[in-house]
Amino acid sequence: MTTISYPLKPSPGDRVAVISPSAGLPGLFPRPYELGLERLRKEYGLEPVEYPATRRMGSTPRERADDIHAAFADPDVKAVFASIGGEDQITVLPLLDGELIRANPKPFFGMSDNTNLLLYLRNAGIVGYHGATVMCELGRPGAMHPQTADSLRAALFTPGPYELRPAERWNDVNGDWADPATFDAEPASRPGDGWTWVNPDRAVEGRSWGGNQEILGWLLMADRGISHDQAEYDGGVLFLETSEELPSADEVFRTLRNMGERGLLQRFSALLMGRARTWSLLRPNSPDEAARYAAGQREAVLRAMRAYAPETLIVFDVDLGHTDPQLVIPYGGFVRVDGPARRITVTY
Repeated sequence: MTTISYPLKPSPGDRVAVISPSAGLPGLFPRPYELGLERLRKEYGLEPVEYPATRRMGSTPRERADDIHAAFADPDVKAVFASIGGEDQITVLPLLDGELIRANPKPFFGMSDNTNLLLYLRNAGIVGYHGATVMCELGRPGAMHPQTADSLRAALFTPGPYELRPAERWNDVNGDWADPATFDAEPASRPGDGWTWVNPDRAVEGRSWGGNQEILGWLLMADRGISHDQAEYDGGVLFLETSEELPSADEVFRTLRNMGERGLLQRFSALLMGRARTWSLLRPNSPDEAARYAAGQREAVLRAMRAYAPETLIVFDVDLGHTDPQLVIPYGGFVRVDGPARRITVTY
């Protein structure tokens, strides 16, 4: 079993790295990026440090690996943030220096395609943090969502337990970053309906594993970063979320089915399923279409879990993915899921 530990946390006034391990979108959309940097400075008291590929689209996997190494090796940098995700971070993983990273453990914040690096860190024995990219969560128009801001603050600065709470209001409809009017006001939101619990007859605690479901599917196909020692996952808490590409219900089911065929689903004590994103600029679903999409995705998850892990404790619509607000999940850290009390507590 991998021994996993929490890296030391930064303090206000510290320098933090901002890197683009996937796509250099800060170069294309500077407005949300600069807004995110400003909030790191003003709201969290941290001094962001950029690297050569941070704003460069089309940077090579080697250039991005070099930035990761530089960020972790710099003793003056106390945490590392991803600017945003992308779709080819898997090509960076073979170029990483595991000994350098293990010798310089630091909190890393990212999600989506950054599932690659979060899993890499967990396998290296380092707890990472799923959430809070600079452009999306820190660069949110108008202001950060209060629940996102509070969760990030706790994850950054405060060791110990933190209780996650259902969003009273949430959103998954975003403006176009290329349109300056997008940043004139906060995005509209809708009332939340709370979490949905399945098999809530027990309380479990374990180390988290998971991330973006599409990225995990790619990692499984490449046989990269997934332990062949199935006992590595025994009793853990699986957390999953899907992206703005809006994968079909069939794709969601098939990925989970294949995880079940590999023997993974049966190992976890609980599944936290992120609230499904139902809208994108390329697929602007109507409210009725969005509701049908979310229902189809939930049924796909239930179908797979009934087949492979029917007794698993499941919580749906946890705000941990591509919707707003976004709660930070310690990747490889402890998560307690208390079914009878309907509570989820993470350890930062």
